[in-house]
Amino acid sequence: MSGLLGLLDDVAAIAKLAAAQLDDVATQAAKAGTKAAGVVIDDAAVTPKYVTGLPAARELPIVWKIARASFFNKLVILLPAALLLDAFLPWLLTPLLMLGGSYLCFEGAEKVWSLIVPHEPQGARAATTLDAAHLEAQRVKGAIKTDFILSAEIMTISLAAIETDSVWTQGVVLAAVAIGITALVYGAVALLVKADDVGLKMSQAGGLAATRALGLWIVRSMPALLALISAVGTAAMLWVGGNIIVHGLHGLGWHWPYETIQHLAQGASGAVGVAEGLVGWLATATLDGVIGLALGLLLLPVIGSLVLPLVALIAGRKASEDPAH
Repeated sequence: MSGLLGLLDDVAAIAKLAAAQLDDVATQAAKAGTKAAGVVIDDAAVTPKYVTGLPAARELPIVWKIARASFFNKLVILLPAALLLDAFLPWLLTPLLMLGGSYLCFEGAEKVWSLIVPHEPQGARAATTLDAAHLEAQRVKGAIKTDFILSAEIMTISLAAIETDSVWTQGVVLAAVAIGITALVYGAVALLVKADDVGLKMSQAGGLAATRALGLWIVRSMPALLALISAVGTAAMLWVGGNIIVHGLHGLGWHWPYETIQHLAQGASGAVGVAEGLVGWLATATLDGVIGLALGLLLLPVIGSLVLPLVALIAGRKASEDPAH
């Protein structure tokens, strides 16, 4: 009898330990996912453009293709790479994180600049000459490339937010973040790209006047909603990118930007006297976004004049060396 009780005690202890570990994983995953929220918003805001102009019947299959590639990118490529870097080259994580933050600043600034100086997107004219199948393949390829960059940023930010030295816990948390964020992003994207079709059917076939009115409202509201999501995504890129750069510089020993922002944010929250936490966060996010925008605008001519022509040159040289061309 005493042996049975001892066994039950051991089982109970193991169960408590497992529950504690699961709770820790859930807590760490939630925290890491929150840290990557800005990139997640941008990911959800960017993806719908890749199905614009394609047949409605292909929208969900395209979203699934991109989502499937995103799962592969995060779980098979980026998760092991992040754990290996953290184990053997941890000093490289901050520079890589800052590199990704600089990319976010560039992307956000490019969107802001395109509003100030409208221009035709690269490849837009060529895309009009492609048939639907080739256009779909081109869009999916571009979306997967963009997703890989954003996914790398999400995984790096998440890894930096995990507070444990256990590689197994890190792996489980990163896997949970990867699965949860990908499902959330592409589930939301699927709803967004099909909402106008659902609204149209409701407006045409609704049995009640209220149903038809709701459907019509959905159809009319979608352009404004997508524009709002795009604006939020741009702001999130600049905020997250600037925040990464400021914290990276702080970690590397240049404390002035971080300390100045904290001082100004504390002054703003103290001056208001109400909702001090919210005001402090808004002030910090705004200042981080200003820094992100400034850095992004500085990067525009550098990337436009040097990086993109170099990439095009290398791509053109490879294409000319391909026996099939």
